[in-house]
Amino acid sequence: TYGCIVYQEQVMQIVRDLAGYSLGRSDLVRRAMSKKKGDVMQRERQNFVYGNEEEGIPGCVKNGIDEKVANKIYDEMIDFAKYAFNKSHAAAYAVVSYQTAYLKYYYPVEYMAALMTSVIDNPGKVAEYIYTCRQMGISILPPDINRGVGDFSVDNGNIRYGLAAIKGVGRPVIEQIIRDREEHGTFRDLKDFLERLSGKEVNKRAVENFIKSGAFDSLKGTRKQFMIIYVQIMDQVAQNKKNSLAGQMSLFDIVDDEQKKEFEVTLPDVGEYQKETMLAFEKEVLGVYISGHPLEEYEEKWRKSISATTLDFQLDEETGRTKVRDGSREIIGGMITSKTIKYTKKNQTMAFITVEDLLGTVEVVIFPQSYEKSQQYLQEDSKVFVRGRVSEEDDNASKLICEEVIPFEMMKKELFPLAEVLTPNIPEAEVLTGMKIKSAEDMIRAAEQISKEYDCAVLCKGGHQIHTANDLLFADGTYHWFEGKRINNPNTHGTGCTLSSAIASNLAKGYDLQTAVERAKEYISGALAAMLNLGSGSGPMDHGFAIKNEFTSVN
Repeated sequence: TYGCIVYQEQVMQIVRDLAGYSLGRSDLVRRAMSKKKGDVMQRERQNFVYGNEEEGIPGCVKNGIDEKVANKIYDEMIDFAKYAFNKSHAAAYAVVSYQTAYLKYYYPVEYMAALMTSVIDNPGKVAEYIYTCRQMGISILPPDINRGVGDFSVDNGNIRYGLAAIKGVGRPVIEQIIRDREEHGTFRDLKDFLERLSGKEVNKRAVENFIKSGAFDSLKGTRKQFMIIYVQIMDQVAQNKKNSLAGQMSLFDIVDDEQKKEFEVTLPDVGEYQKETMLAFEKEVLGVYISGHPLEEYEEKWRKSISATTLDFQLDEETGRTKVRDGSREIIGGMITSKTIKYTKKNQTMAFITVEDLLGTVEVVIFPQSYEKSQQYLQEDSKVFVRGRVSEEDDNASKLICEEVIPFEMMKKELFPLAEVLTPNIPEAEVLTGMKIKSAEDMIRAAEQISKEYDCAVLCKGGHQIHTANDLLFADGTYHWFEGKRINNPNTHGTGCTLSSAIASNLAKGYDLQTAVERAKEYISGALAAMLNLGSGSGPMDHGFAIKNEFTSVN
């Protein structure tokens, strides 16, 4: 395979031919790979390169192979071990991959419906595939008692949600519904459905969940009307059936069809639930949102502002690990769906919250110091971004240790991209704009042009060169001059720190201008002033792009 390791058997061949391993010993290395035992693979390096006399391994060096070459080959083996299969498994995987790729390309709707059916009992996976479908332009329709079946199905180029995915509705109930529908036709209205399914395991809880999921949307009426009236209709149907069995006559038996209509239970004039309530009901009984998502209007902002989705915190079925790594700093965004308050031994308040985005949920741990700063933002249903550190857990989804909570409404710009604030000096501003800057007005026009072109705030430094104030900050469509008064601190090595630099730093974090100014005033003191410095002197720190967070600058 042209020097590229493809199969585990090739690793067995490498350790035998180069390091003198036996067949049995080489299989132990293969087994360590198949179990993703990275620590075992690292320990085996010593044996591979230098040998092990006690275990009868000559090693690469003794066999005349250069030490650096041996280590490089082993590095490739370690890298391969992250996703390694034996030849028979890899070949089967290749065939299945080709088949599924073919199906997804030529029959995308059918393929995705089958895929979702395969995980019908896993709402997290279903939510992931629903999001994928929407990106593919495939609409997801709510369950429907007149058109749906137990599994996800294709309906005029769309995917119809499976009735079996509704909580509290068993397969026997669904089979009864489909059988009755096939024998007697579609259901005309709610009463027709309840009359035909009376006594066939369709209880009040099942009917309520049908309503909440949208399964009756094709009938006459709204979800709110059905919720108000269904119990009354069920009771009436049950009573009529009881009377019929007892041989008793009811009023319906002695009046004509026109008069019967006067005694029918009518739908109340109450309209429909608000969108938020409908979505909450769908999530309650389906585990996912169907007719929309509370975050869909914020999707573009959410996508641009995060470094990881909640899906990245879930265990991968193949690797047994999450995409995010322990200790890495990430930014997630979403809606707080639950909050639990706890108290430490020192009686300090901390919290555990669940944040849900368009793909799933993740648990966020908020220790007392962070809780004190962010508790006003931690209400259920609040939409927030959370910056924090990943905490991996064995055989469980990773968590995020909160460092900061920022409400959606306080985020005017993305959190994550690096070039959120440009900090050119005058010569750099001239290069970026092609202008010659000789006056304060030129400096303002240049900053505005740069801000529009790069869609970011601009801190143009070195204004004293044209006999005006030191720094020009252009943000939110307005500009501000700063005299650039320095804060003397031995840690700054003479460069000091300007208020404008601190404000620009906070703008880079995504705060609006007013909040950025308030935070800058709060932080601009002592050693923090040195940490916030973006290089207001004439040295190399003054050049280039700045600011990934409030305490660092990037040349």
